[in-house]
Order: sequence, then structure tokens, then C-alpha cells
Amino acid sequence: MKKYELFTLISLIIVISIPLLFYFFYTPSPPTNDGNSDPATEEQDNKNKEDEEKDKKKDKEKESDKDNKNNDDAKKEDKSDEIHWGVDSASYTDEEFLGCVVDNFGKPTVWGRYLGEKEGVSAGIDNAEVKLLHDNDIQLLIIYNHVEDARGSDNGASHAEEAIAMAKELEIPKGVAIFLDIEPNYPVDAAFMEGWYSTLGDSDYEPGVYGVFDEESELMNAFNSMEKDAQENMIVWTAYPQEEITTKDNAPEYNPQGPENAKVYGWQYAIDAETCNIDTNLFNGNMLEYLW
Repeated sequence: MKKYELFTLISLIIVISIPLLFYFFYTPSPPTNDGNSDPATEEQDNKNKEDEEKDKKKDKEKESDKDNKNNDDAKKEDKSDEIHWGVDSASYTDEEFLGCVVDNFGKPTVWGRYLGEKEGVSAGIDNAEVKLLHDNDIQLLIIYNHVEDARGSDNGASHAEEAIAMAKELEIPKGVAIFLDIEPNYPVDAAFMEGWYSTLGDSDYEPGVYGVFDEESELMNAFNSMEKDAQENMIVWTAYPQEEITTKDNAPEYNPQGPENAKVYGWQYAIDAETCNIDTNLFNGNMLEYLW
């Protein structure tokens, strides 16, 4: 091959190669799409992830609150050796009625009273009564007795919400227990009790229950059928066994009977005093944490 022909061939190769090199090295890669998502789908996926994170955060906060509450309960000093005498009454408490009790029975440490009036059964507590009792260094045990058919979870939650609203209207402070009154002739089941327990437990107040806890009672069976957490943390005020009305100084030995492993902190040992309309009670010192 002649010299000029070789030069021409090399020049041609160079001319052809330059565009090819530019194509391979400088052409941008097309955007990748792994698939099947479009911008709207990606936005929804991101939103779902954010919602999941928020839910997880809320769950952690709930668990943390529950742990803190359990730790606080564990730190409380056990005062079960301290026994306090008290009364409960369906009657309104004024100076005259308070004097009747103190003069005939002794001065109570605890006085049980009802939320809201129940016609023909009980007068509801008001602010003047609260002030009178507090001025006399008497703590209030709060009772809710506006239920007669204690069956069904939703029913229990509904009554708990009503009790909470009544307590807030009276400006009852956080941490006070509200005692659900279950009379012996009321039908009752575990679902109702759990509805009451969980709704009160999620509020500013503590769940409590009052009733006749003898071994064969419907109330005892319902209580023992609840979840373990509810059984261990519901505060129990039992009316079993029953003895005679006494004065403060002649009260019997503290001997309440109630569910095993429950917080049985109160015992109504006798009812219907002939002098003054009261029932008589004994409470261990732990109950004072839940009074107003």
C-alpha cells in the first residue's frame, strides 16, 4: 500500500471513531424505574410509612406511661397494717348529720358519698358537703351507683364515662378512685367489669368496685373471670362478711373477704345504723391513696 493511501485510511478511521467515543462516554444514562410505581404511589407509600411510625411512637408512649404508673405503684409504701374507721351514707351531710355521727359513733377518717342523685336511693354530693368534710379532716370515698344491669363491655365503658364526667364536674382531683356499686340483686358479668376498668384506667381516675364478695356471689364469679391485669389492679371495697354496727372504738378486727390477689382495701362490716343513716367500715392504710 502506498504511503498516501495508508495515511488516508488512518484518517478515515479516526474520523469515524471520534463520534463513537463521544456517544459511549458522554450520553447520559436514562433514569431507572424499578418498576411499577408512579409519583402518586410513592407519595402514598411515604405517607403510610409516616403513619406507621406515628402509631409505633404512640404505642411506645402508652407502654412507657403504663410502666411509669406500675413503677409508681410499686414505690408506694405498703400501709396495710394501718386500719382506719369510716362510714358511708346515702344521706346528705350537713353540720347536724356530721354531729350525729361524731357524737354517737366517733369521728371517721373516711366518709363514703355518692356521685349524683339517685331518686329514692341516695343524695348526690355537692361542693358545700365536700368543704364541710374536708374542713373536719375527713377524706371522701367516691361511689357511683347509677347502674342496675351490669352486663356488657360497652355498657361498662358507658357508665365509666358518665362517672368520669360527674367527677370532673365536681373537680375531683386525679388519682382518686371511683367505686362502682354492684348490689347483690344486680346481674353482672366480666365484660361489664372490664369495660369499667379499662375506661377508668385510661382516665384521670382509678377503677374501684364495691359489693358483696362472698364465694358464691355472681359478683365474685364475674370478678374472677376478668383478665389478670384487671383483677390485680381494681381496688376492692367488700361488704362481706357482715357483722353488727359498732362505734369507732368497738370496731371488729379487720377481716375483709374478697377476691384473691386483689387490692382489697376496704370492708363495710355493717349496714343501716338505727341512729344516723350510716354504714360502718374499716379501711387499710393503702385505701387513703385513692380517696379525696
